[in-house]
Amino acid sequence: MTELKLLALDTDDLGIVSAHMQDAVFKMGDVRWSAPERTLSLAANRFVWEEAGKRRKSYERRRAALVFKRVEAVRSTGINRNRKEEVLSLLAITFNQKGEGPEGTVELVLSGNATIALDVECIEVALADVGGAWETASKPRHP
Repeated sequence: MTELKLLALDTDDLGIVSAHMQDAVFKMGDVRWSAPERTLSLAANRFVWEEAGKRRKSYERRRAALVFKRVEAVRSTGINRNRKEEVLSLLAITFNQKGEGPEGTVELVLSGNATIALDVECIEVALADVGGAWETASKPRHP
């Protein structure tokens, strides 16, 4: 499989990034917020959904970088940011538009009723596989 590289500039694009990042896991310590650069980045182990539909005995995860640009503020609920080793599971990435302009809030919806909310000037998100792949026997399952 080739490495995934995606750029999201609107809600349709963001939906595609969300689908590829569904069930990705990451540690709070792998999240970086840079106020001067107005970016939030995280390194995650994403489940390779694009290969999961093929008949296989095992599945795959890949190391990926997810970068949000033009971020004006970051807040979270249901997360202890001091617990750097806590593993978080990403369920979806959504966007709530504010008014009629491009600004709004990108939400990283996490398991356990937790969220990371990013107030953004506009949608500008990059996703790229950055490391090796490894086999996993389990496929994420949830209602």
